[in-house]
Amino acid sequence: MPKFLVVAALRSEFFSTNKLIREIHYTGVGKVNSSRAVTELILLNKPDLIVNLGSAGCLRQELLGDVFGVEQVIERDMMAEPLAPRGTVPFDFEDSVFKSDFGTVKCATGDSFVTSSDPWLTNHKVDLVDMELFAIAKVAHFYGVNWRSIKYASDLANEDASRDWNSSLEDCSRKINEIVEQALLG
Repeated sequence: MPKFLVVAALRSEFFSTNKLIREIHYTGVGKVNSSRAVTELILLNKPDLIVNLGSAGCLRQELLGDVFGVEQVIERDMMAEPLAPRGTVPFDFEDSVFKSDFGTVKCATGDSFVTSSDPWLTNHKVDLVDMELFAIAKVAHFYGVNWRSIKYASDLANEDASRDWNSSLEDCSRKINEIVEQALLG
């Protein structure tokens, strides 16, 4: 079994442990907090795999309340046009899409809680939105560490998102725990 680390933004998103997970590392919310925490964890622990667990807004009703492995992640709030298209860093030739060997959905990460429709997300065939995964995947890629992510679709990324997110947290942890072994064991 690979040496893995489990990370979540907040204890309220994932607090369960099982026979495989002895420790959960909490990064804090957003790309800066998760980048700092995951960099430190990789340098100290030298894992083979980082597994990110937590909630995400979803863009389609049929996804709500379900758990998904994330196959790919993009950045949704890097907006430096006309120097570079949205979602890409100007003058940076690094990847702008990170892919995992686990999952089926596409996630877009940004430092904002999505509460309204965004046609850019629809045009890019995004399923879920979160606030940490792109940063985690980019740091993992930089250090040559594989990553996987399991996200619970907690809300519809609309005007009710905050209320729905808060009321879904217990369900989030329970449902993620039901499939976490698949992500850890491959």
